[in-house]
Amino acid sequence: MSQSTPARRVFDLEQPRTADMPIHPAHRPGYSYTLHRRHEDGYGEDGPRSGASGLVVMKEHAGTHIDALCHQSEHQFLCGGIPIDSSVQNSAGFSQLGVETIPPLVATGVLLDVAGLKGVDALPHGYAISVDDLKSAARRQGIAIAAGNVVLVHTGNDQRWHDETGYLAGPGLHGDASRWVAEQKPLAVGADNMAWDVIGLKDEALGCTLPGHIIMLVRNGIYILENLKLGELARSGVHTFDFVCAPLKLVGATGSPVRPIALAG
Repeated sequence: MSQSTPARRVFDLEQPRTADMPIHPAHRPGYSYTLHRRHEDGYGEDGPRSGASGLVVMKEHAGTHIDALCHQSEHQFLCGGIPIDSSVQNSAGFSQLGVETIPPLVATGVLLDVAGLKGVDALPHGYAISVDDLKSAARRQGIAIAAGNVVLVHTGNDQRWHDETGYLAGPGLHGDASRWVAEQKPLAVGADNMAWDVIGLKDEALGCTLPGHIIMLVRNGIYILENLKLGELARSGVHTFDFVCAPLKLVGATGSPVRPIALAG
């Protein structure tokens, strides 16, 4: 008699998309949905059947999303030393490194629970996660990062999703922490905050804010996932899992909404 395979636990890592969700100032207006065609509009045209459909207007970087490599540049060069000129960037988007070039991400995921390490539900506003924080979280959880993993960092900031001011002021990774993560050669990284980095914190070595965006996207070709919902995954104690995420093929776009999932068991 064959034994049934135990069901795998599925963790949905996407935040709900609403008109009042937190939006980075650079990506406003964020999201709008309008029910354009209502059931009564065409009722009677095809017997008992009627249909409804709506219009979605949103920025690529609104809500849970992935950054394409063309999203950021360093001294006007994209990842791989591609210079930004009219052959690469125009009103229709990018001819190279657009989000359509990101394959479906199917990889081993690891969660570094920094909030759990600190014994708090959420890290304080503006807290800059250090290299030591990440290493200590990994040791505490008994895990190691391998090349090709997807590295997710739990800060607890997703609890502030319905408080835009608090959410935008949340914690993130220090530039040195991003450098250390990049050295592990992950496929992608992500966190439960707006920008992976600490918004507004300048990195002295690079001379700019959002250093993780240059370190990951431009210098190392590592994708960034933002606005993840990681609380349930962290509370479950699952720190290693199968990670699946498929960006939309928005040709030439700098990012895409996504619905990532973690599969455990």
